[in-house]
Amino acid sequence: MKKLKLNSADMVAQAKARIEEVETADGIGLVDDPNVVFVDLRDIRERQKLGFIPGSVHCPRGMIEFWVDPESPYFKEVFAEDKKFIFHCAAGWRSALTVAMLQDMGFEAAHLKDGFADWVKEGGPVETKD
Repeated sequence: MKKLKLNSADMVAQAKARIEEVETADGIGLVDDPNVVFVDLRDIRERQKLGFIPGSVHCPRGMIEFWVDPESPYFKEVFAEDKKFIFHCAAGWRSALTVAMLQDMGFEAAHLKDGFADWVKEGGPVETKD
């Protein structure tokens, strides 16, 4: 196979260098903050199998650019709220790439640096039924 010009690890590193990263402990401290919205980018099967952050909004990674764009027919009102949005995935890779893209679009957001796996490891609250 031909070597890629930019590999996924480099893409994640570049994204992380220019976005806001939220440490797990700090995220756990924000879980009940009414001015914070956690957005779960994981596949629905991950969410169903492993649980999710209480009150989090699920948005499939493939739809986020459309859901945050008020000019898109897929726009979701939750993204018009004047709140802090913290995106997460399992390990912080997908969410880093997502937040960098959203930042390029003009949508301000942060991401959970080490993802849902670290959230669980650190004892963050988890729900198992949507």
